[in-house]
Amino acid sequence: MITTDFTPGTPCWLDLGAPDVRAAADFYGAVLGWDYESMGESEDMEGGMFRKDGKIVAGLGKLTEEGARSAWMIYYTVTDADATTEAVESAGGTVRVAPRDLDEWGRMAQYTDPLGGQFAVWQPGTNTGVELVDKPGSLNWTELYTSDATAAREFYGGVLGWQFSDMELPGGGGTYTLITPVGLPEERMQGGLMELSKEDLALAGGRPYWHPVFAVDDCDAAAAAVTANGGSVQMGPADAEGVGRLAVCLDPSNADFVVLAPTPPA
Repeated sequence: MITTDFTPGTPCWLDLGAPDVRAAADFYGAVLGWDYESMGESEDMEGGMFRKDGKIVAGLGKLTEEGARSAWMIYYTVTDADATTEAVESAGGTVRVAPRDLDEWGRMAQYTDPLGGQFAVWQPGTNTGVELVDKPGSLNWTELYTSDATAAREFYGGVLGWQFSDMELPGGGGTYTLITPVGLPEERMQGGLMELSKEDLALAGGRPYWHPVFAVDDCDAAAAAVTANGGSVQMGPADAEGVGRLAVCLDPSNADFVVLAPTPPA
């Protein structure tokens, strides 16, 4: 489960780069019940915050990187963004955005893992991260689709100190690796990774990619809202034993995410 105590290695923030900020705000408002709060619009900057029940759940900004696809970026808490950058480079990753301060809020950096998956880190200042998780309309899991699970485990374990455990998916669906932050028990699992073929990674041109999983009260209703508002459902809704009912979705700009109605605790 994801919490807001944001210990090292835990997801603490996510933001979406979208070609049309207003259209993205309308879409996620319809699907997840988010309210959009603009931080300003100009030639150089357009974006703001998503809120659910008054609490910040994500960020939204204009997609400006040449040739980039619209996608969610997930940030993980670190105690020292500069030291993490050194670890990334030593482990064969590359720096997309060098560590930089965002006023007094904190220090951030963005990277690409050795296989091509993009992620980010946040060294908190006055701002530790999102204000709501693990509730309907908020982040409750993170997931990496990768071309080499063993290499991904080695890289992220070295850089972020993650602990891993494997489970076999039913019906011969392959191995799913569960991710737990360093030093925390398995009930604090925060995400997973799965090895897929290059063909199954076509959304990102054959490269690995991260995506968020958002909790919802009703998966079927959320999936219907996705298609009704210009998005598409790539898989599901379907039941996953012990997990809940989920659907893999794309927004109108093809940014991927999952909606999950979790199985109630026993």
